[in-house]
Amino acid sequence: MVTRSTNPLAEVVSATAAGGRLVFVPSRVREFGVTLGGSVMVPLWVATPLLLPMLVIAVLTESGLLWAVVWAGLGLTALAVIGLALALMFTVSATMVRWIEFRPQGNAKQLVIARSLRSSTVAAADLRRIVVVEELRLGQRKSLQVVLHTRDGTVQCAPGFQAPMSRIGAEALLAWLTSQLGSADVAVEYLAKVDRYFACPEEWWTRSHLAALWHVPVGAVDELAVRHGVRSHQYTPRAMALYSPAKTVTVYDPDRAYEVAEELRGENDTTPEADATQEDPRP
Repeated sequence: MVTRSTNPLAEVVSATAAGGRLVFVPSRVREFGVTLGGSVMVPLWVATPLLLPMLVIAVLTESGLLWAVVWAGLGLTALAVIGLALALMFTVSATMVRWIEFRPQGNAKQLVIARSLRSSTVAAADLRRIVVVEELRLGQRKSLQVVLHTRDGTVQCAPGFQAPMSRIGAEALLAWLTSQLGSADVAVEYLAKVDRYFACPEEWWTRSHLAALWHVPVGAVDELAVRHGVRSHQYTPRAMALYSPAKTVTVYDPDRAYEVAEELRGENDTTPEADATQEDPRP
């Protein structure tokens, strides 16, 4: 019988002989493969709509001039692929952080930052703070990064393509980072960046969605939304526009709704049940 680990960071955290390691990019081969794929697809995506019609016309008309234009376009596309591939590979190898290691584990005196082709060491005394940055859009996580603020600047550690780091909980990561620093006087902070771009109404949330998120009855959603300043929007869905143009649907800003859920969760942590555990001072 296989027992699954209960550690929420099991896929990204490991103990080495030197210290505790936090992995952002588990596979360099996959990361470079994704980079190469993008460098090939982008020029082709731009050039195909232009070259394909010319190629068809050149085949039908057998025009030497058009064939020359097609061959020139293919040559420029190939050069663009090669140039973009080299630029992206250099950028990824120079900036991508594969892992950081706290040495020794539990009471770090230094951090080793490993990149694709080299590694560097930062003394714990040179750290100013560590920030876990969670980027949100429409109430869903889009990115989770760790930013090291040192005496000489900042180091951004972002997860690789489909890396486990992008799926772990921010609270568990904050707790682990704090435990690794030990007696070092370094602040570990959390920062949520919310993209408040007004997306199409179909992407906003309905009353039932908010009720499930906030754990309240549907009838209480409007009052809570007004109280906490959640933007709402009324529109006629496309499916109803033809047959019921007067029927509208009210939807709510999911970004602010997500923040309100966190606020309500904090309020629930200070409910009378929690206060009841305190001793009554009256005789």
